[in-house]
Amino acid sequence: MTSSQHETPLQRDATEAFDAAERSMWKGRTEAYAGSFARLCAHPVEALLDAAGVGADTRVLDVGTGTGTAAVAARARGARVSAVDADAGMVAAARARGIDARTAGLPELPYSDGEFDAVVGNFVLNHVGRPRTALAELHRLLRPGGRIAVTTWSARRGAGQDPLGRACEAGGAVPPPYLPRLDPVQDWPRTPQGLAQLLDGAGFVASEAAELAWDHRAGVEEWWSGAAGGVATVGLVVTSQDPETVARIRREYDRLSAEHTVAEGQFGPSAHRAARLGTATVGLRRP
Repeated sequence: MTSSQHETPLQRDATEAFDAAERSMWKGRTEAYAGSFARLCAHPVEALLDAAGVGADTRVLDVGTGTGTAAVAARARGARVSAVDADAGMVAAARARGIDARTAGLPELPYSDGEFDAVVGNFVLNHVGRPRTALAELHRLLRPGGRIAVTTWSARRGAGQDPLGRACEAGGAVPPPYLPRLDPVQDWPRTPQGLAQLLDGAGFVASEAAELAWDHRAGVEEWWSGAAGGVATVGLVVTSQDPETVARIRREYDRLSAEHTVAEGQFGPSAHRAARLGTATVGLRRP
């Protein structure tokens, strides 16, 4: 029995609302994402591929590929790469980079049991309403002994991201009612241990997780373009406001961003303990 079959009607409604809000949040945002937060999200890619054991001839699936950053990096290692994303615009961007990408979303993917040696998911689990069911689906796609590696955001924001949230508050932004809100029953402890336990619960073995940290410098306009373009939760908040409120948010953002500017138009390190990397293996079947 799947986890969705254990849900009450209210829990099912909450999960479906979360998934619908996520789909809406990313629809039509490909260019805005590529010009803003994509660079931030790219930092863990090499560590992600290392953790999954991706190398020459590895059959690898990149789940939630976005514009194809992890898939392109895996291909550069000589891997045989497939990719999926729930958003057609993201899939088109990945295909434009030569990636075999399909439009599909967790928890149901169009591949056979045991088709892959490795699965990677760079910041995808935090965008699905049933993370345990999603991981069980990825377990299905891996061969015995295959490896999975996923990243999720830390609850702690980096310095460069902080002015956006503070500017929304100072500018009087009112969060819209359709922000994605994960049902508490589906949530997990946002710690390395919590992520490892989430993998264990999906049937993986030798699960482990650790914090990743990196320095990311981005222009003031680069950060703002993502929010103004509707990317991620902060983007939903900004774009849902009336023009006067958006103008106030921008003024506050310009004021607050000066606290973190280390060079003209550039933020300093903006991601401290920004992500968690979890890895696990599919247990070998006994003869």
